[in-house]
Amino acid sequence: MTTTYLFPDNTVLCNFACVNRLDLLRVALNGRGRWTEAVAFEASRSAAHVPALTALDAGCWLGEPIEIDDPSDAQKIEAIRRVVFGGDDQNQLKHLGEAQTCYIIKRWTEFAGAWWISDDRDALRYARFQGIITRETIDIVSMVVADGEIGAGDAFDLMHTMSKVHDRRLRLPDCVRDLQR
Repeated sequence: MTTTYLFPDNTVLCNFACVNRLDLLRVALNGRGRWTEAVAFEASRSAAHVPALTALDAGCWLGEPIEIDDPSDAQKIEAIRRVVFGGDDQNQLKHLGEAQTCYIIKRWTEFAGAWWISDDRDALRYARFQGIITRETIDIVSMVVADGEIGAGDAFDLMHTMSKVHDRRLRLPDCVRDLQR
């Protein structure tokens, strides 16, 4: 039996952390959560603005950050960061998490079939074009509603609160029913 890994990006981590509900994300990932070294670093930097992220550290429920040791992989990831996501020399870490995650899901056999969870529209578009399974915060919230971890009405309110805190940009449900899939 193979495990389907789930890779939340920093936008998703911040969404749950900004409302102090990383516990819901943890339940949804159900031991299958993973992250790359760039996403882990990005989350540690975001903790200055979203303090709940300090609970995430190496070895947490997302596992040890996946390191990119092969120089060939690193070159290909850098090409994706620059060409696809518009990265440049001025900010060498910008879009590195997205590039690393898409690359390892697409190219490393142990992560074949993994999901990438993001709320970055352009990055999601690229991932879908590459055949990567994508989900958004709204999908994860729908999962925890279906599992009975939170009521649909509370989840609806939670998502709208997420969008207001730190001006988070995520797809929102129009009504409570949208979370009851």
